[in-house]
Amino acid sequence: MNPDPSGSVDAGAFRAAMGRFASGITIMSTMQGGVAHAMTANAFTSVSLDPPLVLVCVDYAVRMHDAVLERGDWAISVLADTHREIAERFAKSGRDLYSQFDGIGTQPGPKTGCPLIEGALSWLECRTWATYPGGDHTIVVGEVLSLGTGEPDDPSALIYYAGGYRALKGR
Repeated sequence: MNPDPSGSVDAGAFRAAMGRFASGITIMSTMQGGVAHAMTANAFTSVSLDPPLVLVCVDYAVRMHDAVLERGDWAISVLADTHREIAERFAKSGRDLYSQFDGIGTQPGPKTGCPLIEGALSWLECRTWATYPGGDHTIVVGEVLSLGTGEPDDPSALIYYAGGYRALKGR
């Protein structure tokens, strides 16, 4: 463990180190011009209880970036381990915008109309409260407008650890 005296960090080493931090998997969604947009996000966390705030980091290079900033409201679906294929689908760049939700059960959020993934462990609808530059991402902070949770006997959570999806078993 020899730190680089120049202060620079190798991108591969950084990715490997951060891969040792387990994170939940979410789908962030919004609507733009009547078209649903979505992306898989594991850079998601709570920020504040009063007011209720969360944040998600959105890469400048993905089409979701402009859609979520223009719309101003969005939704988060926290995925169960049964949603692995959904996570993989929305993690891929370049998928067809108009068919990306084909075969996926969704319902519109009650406040925003943004798609929520059926069977999600929990969901939140948010209005953008602030944005901050974060390297190659924008840090989008959202005020929670509405939320819900699944049934008490939900399946295991889907997490990302050491470069792959895994199930985190409940009690």
